[in-house]
Amino acid sequence: MTGQVQYVPALGRPELTGAYDLVVSLATRERRWRGALLAALAPADGETIVDIGCGTGSQAIAIKRARPLARVVGIDPDPAVLAIARAKAERAGARIEWIQGLGDQADVLLGQGVANAVISSLVLHQCDAPVKGAILRAMARLSRPGGRVLIADYGRQRGLMRLLFRMVQAVDGFERTEFNATGALPGLMRASGLTAVSELDRIATPTGSISLYAMRAG
Repeated sequence: MTGQVQYVPALGRPELTGAYDLVVSLATRERRWRGALLAALAPADGETIVDIGCGTGSQAIAIKRARPLARVVGIDPDPAVLAIARAKAERAGARIEWIQGLGDQADVLLGQGVANAVISSLVLHQCDAPVKGAILRAMARLSRPGGRVLIADYGRQRGLMRLLFRMVQAVDGFERTEFNATGALPGLMRASGLTAVSELDRIATPTGSISLYAMRAG
């Protein structure tokens, strides 16, 4: 995304954005992986936690509900999904900072070394390989030294999950999604300056397996 203003809409096409929450709920076992991401994050009051590619705000709102005294920031380039996120947060009584911007510019928007933890979910599989790396490097720069970085996204696909993942590839593009499906993400995470990379969980869903990755900023 560096030097570009383009991004992939939440469901691949702008006219489908309003259906995003319903589709994710039905197609990805959303409660399971969002709950696992929140548990692995283990947010604390007083921390600054940034959600890169926050979409309609579901994870950011869950974090704020769990830790009302944490500073939670959601960044996304799509004004349509941010409008949904703001409305959901207002209904939930969750005070969250919403910023329109590209994920690879997150540290420019907020400053380097300001976040105790940075998360992202269902974003990287939609991006071309150079953009994936640019976002990961921005996450590393945004984090304090030793800060927590967690990602929930489609990772390496095996067996039946490989077949089911074809549905995602048909929507988000074969080339960019194949990078994830072949298990290349952890190597790119390490190459982007992140350390202690591990796959904490792998959750089977109707559209392929979603992996939960944890790492640390250098």
